[in-house]
Amino acid sequence: MGGEAAWTIQLDDLGYEVAGRAVLSGVTLRSSSRHIGIVGRNGSGKSTLARLLAGLLAPSSGRIRVAGIDLFRDRRAALRTVGILFQNPEHQIIFPRVGEEIAFGLRQQGRSRAEAEEGCGAVLRSFDKAHWKDAPISALSQGQKHLVCMMAVLAMRPRLLILDEPYAGLDIPTRRQLGRYLRRADTRLLHISHEPGDLAECDELFWLDRGRIVARGEAAHLLPEFRAEMIRLGDLDDIADFAD
Repeated sequence: MGGEAAWTIQLDDLGYEVAGRAVLSGVTLRSSSRHIGIVGRNGSGKSTLARLLAGLLAPSSGRIRVAGIDLFRDRRAALRTVGILFQNPEHQIIFPRVGEEIAFGLRQQGRSRAEAEEGCGAVLRSFDKAHWKDAPISALSQGQKHLVCMMAVLAMRPRLLILDEPYAGLDIPTRRQLGRYLRRADTRLLHISHEPGDLAECDELFWLDRGRIVARGEAAHLLPEFRAEMIRLGDLDDIADFAD
């Protein structure tokens, strides 16, 4: 099987529970779009969905397939198929220096030390950051740490890159710069965010609310509806209510 069909993301009646509480329930989604967006307010289950799609969590019920693969069960396939960028680079970075961080993922894929070094150098050069190789992570700004995570993931050449609110807490210039790097990436994107402006360029958009997909459509049509609903909710006092 090849072409677009081979890269379909398919969720069938997906559910995920924590201590008996449903975080996601009955999530059904199918898309072959190159740039998919998932929008939802905080607490809607977006980050959990990102981790499930990356194969980092096992669903409590239902089924997930990315390009026909169960990525939780097949970790070797997951390493060559999917990459993920988290909200906080501190949760992703392991090593004290930039070059070590980038080389680590390549070694996990089975590359030799020499191949990992070569791959690290290639991705740094492609971002015009060859001089960062021996830089200590601790000396980098938050935006620079995000970029290190992006380079480390893209060095592994994933066919799908999952973005879990990667611009959270960043200023406008840094967001725009990171967005420019992402647009250059030769990979499919699944971008998860509560911020409508992050998702305006998506080919297809899904709206996640309280752990369920409540709408799908083109970004140009769905984002104004989402924004209007968020404004409506902001005029209420649902912060005062306890979660179910």
